[in-house]
Amino acid sequence: MSNQKKRNFQIEAFKHRVVVDPKYADKTWKVLEHAIHEIYNHNASGLSFEELYRNAYNMVLHKFGEKLYSGLVTTMTSHLKEISKSIEAAQGGMFLEEMNRKWTDHNKALQMIRDILMYMDRTYIPSTQKTPVHELGLNLWRDNIIRSSKIQTRLLNTLLELVLRERTGEVINRGLMRNIIKMLMDLGPSVYQEDFENPFLEVSAEFYRGESQKFIECCDCGDYLKKAERRLNEELDRVTHYLDARSEAKITNVVEKEMIANHMLRLVHMDNSGLVNMLLDDKYEDLGRMYNLFRRVSNGLSTIREVMTSHLRETGKQLVTDPERLKDPVEFVQRLLDEKDKYDSIIRLSFSNDKTFLNALNSSFEFFINLNNRSPEFISLFVDDKLRKGLKGVSEEDVEIILDKVMMLFRYLQEKDVFEKYYKQHLAKRLLSGKTVSDDAERSLIVKLKTECGYQFTSKLEGMFTDMKTSQDTMQGFYASHPELGDGPTLTVQVLTTGSWPTQPSVTCNLPSEMSALCEKFRSYYLGTHTGRRLSWQTNMGTADIKASFGKGQKHELNVSTYQMCVLMLFNNAERLSYKEIEQATEIPTVDLKRCLQSMACVKGKNVLRKEPMSKDIGEDDAFFVNDKFTSKLYKVKIGTVVAQKESEPEKQETRQRVEEDRKPQIEAAIVRIMKSRRALDHNNIISEVTKQLQSRFLANPTEIKKRIESLIERDFLERDSIDRKLYRYLA
Repeated sequence: MSNQKKRNFQIEAFKHRVVVDPKYADKTWKVLEHAIHEIYNHNASGLSFEELYRNAYNMVLHKFGEKLYSGLVTTMTSHLKEISKSIEAAQGGMFLEEMNRKWTDHNKALQMIRDILMYMDRTYIPSTQKTPVHELGLNLWRDNIIRSSKIQTRLLNTLLELVLRERTGEVINRGLMRNIIKMLMDLGPSVYQEDFENPFLEVSAEFYRGESQKFIECCDCGDYLKKAERRLNEELDRVTHYLDARSEAKITNVVEKEMIANHMLRLVHMDNSGLVNMLLDDKYEDLGRMYNLFRRVSNGLSTIREVMTSHLRETGKQLVTDPERLKDPVEFVQRLLDEKDKYDSIIRLSFSNDKTFLNALNSSFEFFINLNNRSPEFISLFVDDKLRKGLKGVSEEDVEIILDKVMMLFRYLQEKDVFEKYYKQHLAKRLLSGKTVSDDAERSLIVKLKTECGYQFTSKLEGMFTDMKTSQDTMQGFYASHPELGDGPTLTVQVLTTGSWPTQPSVTCNLPSEMSALCEKFRSYYLGTHTGRRLSWQTNMGTADIKASFGKGQKHELNVSTYQMCVLMLFNNAERLSYKEIEQATEIPTVDLKRCLQSMACVKGKNVLRKEPMSKDIGEDDAFFVNDKFTSKLYKVKIGTVVAQKESEPEKQETRQRVEEDRKPQIEAAIVRIMKSRRALDHNNIISEVTKQLQSRFLANPTEIKKRIESLIERDFLERDSIDRKLYRYLA
């Protein structure tokens, strides 16, 4: 079997010739032609489709395929010419109705004809590369009906007129429209596009061009956007109901271009109703509509963003440079927070939390907050105000929200080290006067600062809390070892680590004899329990509670500063004292003494002293005596020191100087770190690297960096390259 060759079997035709009746083809075609006429005349029920199929089959088999095909084309064409006349004759609204009816009939007929001629469709047509029956039927309909000279223009105009009528508010027969448009689509994409879509888009562009011009002249921005949105939705609805889905992008492009893109700048800058007015009046709905419409066109969102940014920067600039607003730091910061809340809400509710808008908002805030070099001080004062009294009775969640908002402003600061300086001073005052509302809130803020800036930033602040706790334990130990002190004056000492707390010049002041004896006992106790330490008294930071009796036997407990206590205690032994005598007895520095006397003699309701002559300011020739007529509804009376909430100009200069001094070692450390890893680097690169490394704390000044480089060269940390003077090398 394997040796035998494989043979291909072949079925051959009969050897003898089959003789066909010469008139066979004509007879058979007549039968088929008659059947096609009957189908078109709705008389198909009497036909035998099986017989007709066999006839068509035999014609193809006997090589009469060409006769069958050409006969089909002729017969269908003649029927379509008749149909064309009947459609042309239809008047008014009946024109589309008639076309739709005839199209439906033609499709049914075509289906039957295709069934009869199925054999030709499958064999003869592929071999001769002719058009299949169904497609042929569609092409003939296209050429004889849709593109006939009397129908083509009329059909297009009728369709466009119906669309226009619908746009102007009339109700049209959408079902009929859908069928006619579907017919055009069935005839092929080119028919739909050339005979309807392209002219439809041109007419639409013209319509919306005119309408947008009319609207923009008579509407404000909000109303115009509503109309544009409505038109856009109508077109989308139109596509859904009776147009090709692929037309959606094209028609929406037309509406977007004519109604939005062409009028974008005019809408945004429209007087009394444009973007700026919407922002000022919190028109969330209008802003959301503008965002959603403008995002559809190129450069739409960037236009909104630019206008918003320039407006925000302008209002922010006014906010931080207006001298009136700078009078109250707490109000100043509150206004910044309100502004931030306002724009956060706009971006969240109207601009879909768009990242690019959030970035623009952040960069604008960073821009104008740093225009005012007192922003770090004011933010610290705001925190101080909140943690002293502003958060009383506020829930923990709300406290966290306020602290988070403060942190957000803090992030915008370029000079974070200046904030740290002021924050430290204010925290010190709060802790020492026991005026903080909540230790938890204080610690929470420090944790947030630590997360933001690292351990180094907050280590000293945490040290301050540790000192306060240690001092409590120290005082308990002191009184436990001196039980005999139970009856006399009570002393509470806060022992502060010099490095952790804001440095204050140590000022001498003569304490009353009762107190100085007690202070000496504490000094002996403390130095006895801790070796190698020094204590220096900061009397300018202390407070005292003293009991006082006035004229008519009125008794009060006065809460005063240590300086005020020293002054008041003098009046136990004297009726009247001159300014000079007080100064000599207490040795309090002049500025502090004047403030202290002013707060006890010139503040209404707190005037436990009287002075002659009566005036607002303290003079060196003034005399003071106890005010016997002093009364107060409260038993405990707090007498504050007259002190400016903000720093005075000299104090400001001093703080600034201290900050500049503190920056020098940080800049040097950064230079050394960079040079150690790079070994050699040119001047410009050092400047940019140092600025980058320090930007989380402050914006380093290039001049200062240059000075620090010079200083490091002098101290042999770096050297200049002998050839390229702008190149520095690290010396190990």
